[in-house]
Parts: sequence; C-alpha cells; structure tokens
Amino acid sequence: MTSERMLVPRAGFILAGTHPEDDPRAGLEQTLRLFSFAEDLGYDVAGIRQRHLERGISSALPFLAAATQRTRSIRLETGVVPLGYETPFRLAEDFGTVDALSGGRVNVGISSSAPHGDLLAGLGRGDAPVDAYALIERFLEALEGHPLASEPLQTPYGPQIPRIEPHIPGLRDRVWLGGGSERSVRWAARHGLKLLLGNLSDAGGHDRFEPAQRAHLDAYYSEFVGSGIPTVGVERVIVPTTTATAPQREHYRAYAEARDARTAAPAEIGPRRVVFQRDLVGTAAQIIERLGEDPSIDGRTELRVALPYGFAEDEYRQILFDIRHAVLPALGWTPASERGAASLITADDRA
Repeated sequence: MTSERMLVPRAGFILAGTHPEDDPRAGLEQTLRLFSFAEDLGYDVAGIRQRHLERGISSALPFLAAATQRTRSIRLETGVVPLGYETPFRLAEDFGTVDALSGGRVNVGISSSAPHGDLLAGLGRGDAPVDAYALIERFLEALEGHPLASEPLQTPYGPQIPRIEPHIPGLRDRVWLGGGSERSVRWAARHGLKLLLGNLSDAGGHDRFEPAQRAHLDAYYSEFVGSGIPTVGVERVIVPTTTATAPQREHYRAYAEARDARTAAPAEIGPRRVVFQRDLVGTAAQIIERLGEDPSIDGRTELRVALPYGFAEDEYRQILFDIRHAVLPALGWTPASERGAASLITADDRA
C-alpha cells in the first residue's frame, strides 16, 4: 500500500554502537557493517550516538571517519556530540576532516549538554564554566572559517592567512542542534540551524509526548531565520515484527513491556518535567497507522529510526529491512538510490 501523501521525505537510523566489555572492536565492526547494510537498502542517513561512560561509541567522529571508508553515498550523522566537553575550534577541525573524507556527506549533530557532569568534572578541561550556547556560537564561527588575523602565518607550505582548517564551505549550514527543551528549539530556529528531536521532550503544559513535541515543531518553524530551509529530524523507536523469528518476537515483546511503564506518563528529571514517546513495536500495519496519526510526521520532518540498545546484529538487520520494505513505502518514502545520490548530497535485499 502507498500513502496518498508524502509523510516521510527522508529516512535514516541512529544507534549507540554497543559492544562487549572485553571486545570493543566487535561492536565497532558490527556497527560499520550496519551502516553499509543500511546504505544498500537505500536509507538516506546513518547516525551514531556519542555515549560517555557506557559501552557504546564514546567518540563519534573517529567512528564516522572509519564509516567514510565503508560507505559511498549515505549521509553520516552525529546524534549528537555534547558541546559541554569540547573545544570549539578543535571540534570544527575534526568535523571538517571527516567531512572531507566523506566527500561532503556529514550532518553535524551537536547538543548543549554535558552528560555525567558530576562524574567527569575532574577529568575535564579545568577552565571556568562557559555557557553551553556560547560554546555553540564559537563552534559555528570556527566552521565559518573567518580569518583569525590579517597578517599571514608562516607555515611549511608558505604564508597563509590563518583560519580553521580544513575549511569546508557550507558545512556550517549542515549543523543540527539536538533539542528537547523550548530554549534549545527556539535557539536553533533563531540561528538558522537544523533541528534533531528525540524521544524525550519537555512537557510544557502537556501530559503526552505528541502534542508537546508538536508545539516545539511549531515554535521552530515560526521563528526560523536564515537563508537555509528549516529542517527537522524526529526519532522514533520502531520495531516491526514482519519477518522476525519467534524468538525475536518474544524478545521485542519483553523489551516493549519493560519500557512501557517508563514511557506511559510524565516524569521529573531534576528541574524538568518531561514526556516520552512510546515505542512502536508490532506489525507493519500497526506501525504505519501510528506514524500516520503522529502529528510530528507531517511530510516535512525527516524520520530517524532509533534502534534499541544492545540488540543482536541479526535483529538490527531484520528491523531495518522490515522498515525499509514494509513500513516506509506506505508513508510515501522512496529509497535514496531511486532519487539519485547527487540530490541526496546537495539537498539537504536483506542479507
């Protein structure tokens, strides 16, 4: 079945790249294989989370550097790099280097956060605290490549005006801010950034996730300024059972049940009152119906399938395969290969 209207113009996935305690290489290799697999299926974007103090990808950019050599056309995304631990100019250098290796395929996903700050404070930079949004502004300026002095810098390659290198024109226009609060959403809009929205949102005056996130979308669209196009990617945990084996279906059922109570009602996280998106686990028809009723899936937003933590590689492959073949075509999506790799870069069967 095909939707009468386009609900998902672009689709990708994101995962944490979990690994065994004694064999991190195995998890890295598995995740690289999944990036290649998703590209072969025609997904538009492959994203990696950056998770500190966990058995996952703790440094997204070295991983994406490896992914540039295993893929050809799929966009590569950091979802997201927390700026609270980064030096803006060094991070700009790293993003520029990885984007150059990829041939211009990197989505620069960042956030204003500093997770596990209480545990990592003693291992951090040691400088005076800097407002997170000031760090983002410095990072954006570094990406823009403005001259840092009027006089040439003497280098082994001859004199040159100093600026952050490698400078990639237009890379600043591919910055996505991960948001869940009203401040981050409005800040992204007012600075012309793209926006990544996850499965957790400040509740505002709502008791359910869907209207809370829709309110953030509306605020972003109404306040967006800049020369680019307002662009949003929304995460959804989607686990279809179409081609799943009986043991896989049982695993998925237990996974959903274990998370259901946590996602069913608003929660307090420090001073924040937050709401959660409930997982989409079930048949393709059930998932299509729920996505069709989701007010954030409106034909403008891009979809990011958030793969569950700690699943086996064959389960990830089954999930990506079923979403690609049984879910996305019914929402008006077509594979990147059918639209052409060139349009993917310039625009913003199961093994």
